[in-house]
Amino acid sequence: MIRLGGYGVPVTSDDPLEIARAHVDFGYRAAYCPAVELGDKDRIKAIRDAFAANDVEIAEVAAWRNIVPPEPKVRKANRAYVKERLAVADEVGARCAITYIGSMQPGGNYEPHPDNLTQKGFDEFVECAREIIDDVKPKRAKFCLEMMQWELPDSPEILLALIKAIDRPAFAAHLDPVNLIVSPRLYYDNASLIRRCFELLGPYIISAHGKDIVLGDKLSLHLSEVIPGRGNLDYRTYLSLLDGTGIPIMLEHLADADYPEARDHLRSIGGSMGIAI
Repeated sequence: MIRLGGYGVPVTSDDPLEIARAHVDFGYRAAYCPAVELGDKDRIKAIRDAFAANDVEIAEVAAWRNIVPPEPKVRKANRAYVKERLAVADEVGARCAITYIGSMQPGGNYEPHPDNLTQKGFDEFVECAREIIDDVKPKRAKFCLEMMQWELPDSPEILLALIKAIDRPAFAAHLDPVNLIVSPRLYYDNASLIRRCFELLGPYIISAHGKDIVLGDKLSLHLSEVIPGRGNLDYRTYLSLLDGTGIPIMLEHLADADYPEARDHLRSIGGSMGIAI
């Protein structure tokens, strides 16, 4: 079985038990962590207990912040937020806390910048990741980065290099192959890209995103995210490599009304391969 999770769950209650049950009713066995602050110990315990009781794994705690901005005050505040999110992930029993590296663009979030993909950007993040992990000292949860198109890590090779350079067991790999498809060659042969991700990163992968991508016919180059099943991502390869690993796949970036279609597409592909989703 591959645990599937995502957004789009029709629930209005803030009660962790109701939220967990709604995930099961929707066909999910993995979840993004509900909103909770580190100081709210009672709610953290309620979330942890409710999701465990319903056999729904908390895959990710969102920690989306630019952690390499050039402004010292912004950098300090953003890193403090990510540290808090990693601590929440550890307390709530999540697999990981995830962010993007961000951008060196002044006043930016994750905008393109010439330094983002340089050795300077690489070294900056190695220092940053060590700081976050060493300050939090998570016992279970991992710290992860979103794969991105114009910032690190922009390939499985770069992510593996980051893992080795950071040299902390709490730093793990997060897989999002759609974000690595940045050319027509990769678009048409994304199965090879997916296989390379597992060959290089397999032991380190802790969670994964499920999206899809379509190549347009406008110049100069247009690659757009679409609902899973409407694009070209090789889900047969992707699901076959996820099967048996325990890595959950999480849907994202869709309108609420589109999540059932995405869920059903993955289940259909998995069913045709004998994989329960």
